[in-house]
Amino acid sequence: MATAEQPKIEHSHLAIRGLNLHVAQAGTGELGTVLFLHGFPEIWYSWRHQMLAVAAAGYRAVAPDWRGYGLSDQPPEPEPASYQDLQEDLLAILDALSVPKAFLVAKDFGAKPAYDFALHHPDRTCGVMCLGVPFVHGGTSFATLPEGFYILRWQEPGRAEADFGQYDIKRVVRTIYILFSRSEIPIANEDQEIMDLADLSTPLPEWFTDEDLGVYASLYEKSGFRYPMEMPYRSLHKRQPIEDPKFQVPVFVAMGEKDYVLKFPGIEAVLKDGVMAKFAPDLKVTYIPEGSHFVQEQFPDMVNELLLGFLKDHPVA
Repeated sequence: MATAEQPKIEHSHLAIRGLNLHVAQAGTGELGTVLFLHGFPEIWYSWRHQMLAVAAAGYRAVAPDWRGYGLSDQPPEPEPASYQDLQEDLLAILDALSVPKAFLVAKDFGAKPAYDFALHHPDRTCGVMCLGVPFVHGGTSFATLPEGFYILRWQEPGRAEADFGQYDIKRVVRTIYILFSRSEIPIANEDQEIMDLADLSTPLPEWFTDEDLGVYASLYEKSGFRYPMEMPYRSLHKRQPIEDPKFQVPVFVAMGEKDYVLKFPGIEAVLKDGVMAKFAPDLKVTYIPEGSHFVQEQFPDMVNELLLGFLKDHPVA
């Protein structure tokens, strides 16, 4: 008996608003399209497990590299980075692929443009699933965190560049992956830089292989870290809050219980005190035991099951 052919991930570039953006795709999409949005230090590859799962289930998986990341073009210097650009890129990607509306699946800083896109374009959005980052109206204040907090350090022009520049790309990605996999917020002492918080004797997470690290390193060799420091870290203050936001689409937040982001000021309260539910009437929140900041790579089968359940609960009309 013939078996169904397994979906494959294919790669192309799309001309999007003056830049060539790299897009990975899988599946034919009889049941709809799922747009996957990565964070830092991630890339389209972060979603490899989820792309194949949704493609096998009858959806079209689309995972772009954000502008300035991986195999996508760099925006021209000194063009300022903005979250509005990311929203407009998403709209242009859907148009270029002739996709009328899509599910958005995002993590880390990719959650911010996903939420904003869903609020501004509910007619183009089937639903939003975000890993590790809830919707926080007005943003998060880091004023109570020490100056060695990694985001505050990386917001300083030139500081991350000098720190990262002492090492090769692979070592930088390795260190950040290790730090972001922990349950504690990465914070350096006054006499340390962020790269000092792990060394080559520190093992990689058991679910992250040397081959995975090699893929990430090769893609960041192409893009470098100039734009990734601008977007998201040095652009957080530019994100314009939406007045009286109200989601008109289903929203699903999946949090790893060991994700360090839960220790950011106010994040746990947004989820557990009903704050986010005021903005998202159709909200579901799930906690994944032992889940880290990279829960979709750490526990792919669990995340795939949650994702496919969300898609099936909200069939495209």
